[in-house]
Parts: sequence; C-alpha cells; structure tokens
Amino acid sequence: MFFDIGPLELVAIVVLAVLIFGPDKLPKVIQDVTGFIRKVRAFSDNAKEDIRNELGPEFKDFEFEDLKPRNFVRKHVLEKDEYGLRKLAELREGFDLKKEMAEVTDAVRDSTAPRSASGAPAASAGGAPLSLSKESPAASTGRPDMFTKSTDPSRREPPPFDADAT
Repeated sequence: MFFDIGPLELVAIVVLAVLIFGPDKLPKVIQDVTGFIRKVRAFSDNAKEDIRNELGPEFKDFEFEDLKPRNFVRKHVLEKDEYGLRKLAELREGFDLKKEMAEVTDAVRDSTAPRSASGAPAASAGGAPLSLSKESPAASTGRPDMFTKSTDPSRREPPPFDADAT
C-alpha cells in the first residue's frame, strides 16, 4: 500500500519531515500534500471517465485494470478458457518424462536384440542379449554400443579427458 515501505522507514520519514519542516510548519505541509493527492486523483478519475465516454456504449464495462497484462490474461483467457488451456495444463501435469523415456529405451532395446526362431528376443543364461558375431554391431560402424553392458570391468575405458573443458 505504501510502495513497500516498512514501519521503520515510515518512522524515519516522519522524523526527517519534523527535522526539515519543523513542528510548526509540518501540519501545513501535510495539508498541502493531501490536497495535491486529492487533485491528482480527481484529475485521474475525470480522465478515465472522459475516455469511457469517448469509447462509446460498447466499452461501458471497460476497466483500466484490464490493461495490465497479468489481469488481462487472467480475465480473458484463464477464466473463460475458450482455448482449452486448462486441459492443456492437465495434460502437461500428467506427462511423466522418465516413464516415457524408459518405455522408449525398452522398445529400442527390444528392436535391436536378435530374435530366435520363435520370434522372441534371444537371451543368454545371464539375461543379456546374445550377439551373433564376436564383434559388436557398433564396432563395424565406429560408434560405441550404448545398449549392451560390458561384462568385463577390466576392459572399461576411462572417459576422454578434455583439457579445454576443465
């Protein structure tokens, strides 16, 4: 209400006003300031009324607070919901990215796993996908194989070191 002025700041302003204007002139200054504020409010109300009269009868329910973007969106978009934004928000809240990514990863792994004669994915005794050749399919393309897990921990290579990135 007071432009985010706390009680301590208000007391400091009053003390400064008493020191600057003195106790004998302070009531007159307060009266002049309140009169000025009343005149500004009256001028503002008259200007708003003139604008409403000039706009015509189709804008009789026009509110100047609607010119603030937050109020405009709240009144004309969110309350009426002509564009289905509430349904869109519900869809967005119901979307679980981790679950969707897990489903996609499972589908990719199933599609890259070799198939047995029955059409089911072939698996070894340990549960890992079987490879038909000694060399992984990624080795022939020159890319790392992101879907098979290395069983030998001693063959694990450290990640590449980039001196410029550190």
